Amino acid sequence: MATVLSVSGSPSVSSRTAKLLRHLDTRLAAQGHEVTSLDVRTIPAEALLGADFKHPAIVEATELFARADGVVIGTPVYKAAYSGVLKALLDLLPQYALTGKTVLPLVTGGSTAHVLALDYALRPVLNSMGAAHIVQGWFTLDKDIITGEDGGITVAPATAEALTQVVDQFSAALGSASLLAAAG
Repeated sequence: MATVLSVSGSPSVSSRTAKLLRHLDTRLAAQGHEVTSLDVRTIPAEALLGADFKHPAIVEATELFARADGVVIGTPVYKAAYSGVLKALLDLLPQYALTGKTVLPLVTGGSTAHVLALDYALRPVLNSMGAAHIVQGWFTLDKDIITGEDGGITVAPATAEALTQVVDQFSAALGSASLLAAAG
């Protein structure tokens, strides 16, 4: 199957966004995809903020994007936009780092007032980076991601159902892209 890079753009160690992504990574792996996760917050701040293109962490992140067939980008909403750490990373990637890739954008936030951040803030930058296909994304309310005492999460039933459909559509799009690439 496909190689998937799952990117959490949350700066928080206890991020619901990252936990949700890792939860979805499990589904993608069960469908036969090779999933690699990247938490942008683990990249040294001096590399991100200093635009150090040669820093080993930036080089590694760039290589992860290059090797991926598909990319899941998850971010919390801050001030009606995706996170600053995600922006810093995207700015350091090559202009067309998403060329030929299928991309699934996911956004988490505290209020449905931020739902448009998905289509009006995140999707345009992904498109400008050359994504071949940006599948339907999903906005998840923070309150629908419940963290258990063991650190695992439970997703509210209606949200879990919607996320399953979105992830399955992404998985199917990855399969279609692989078939097209093999035929071409």
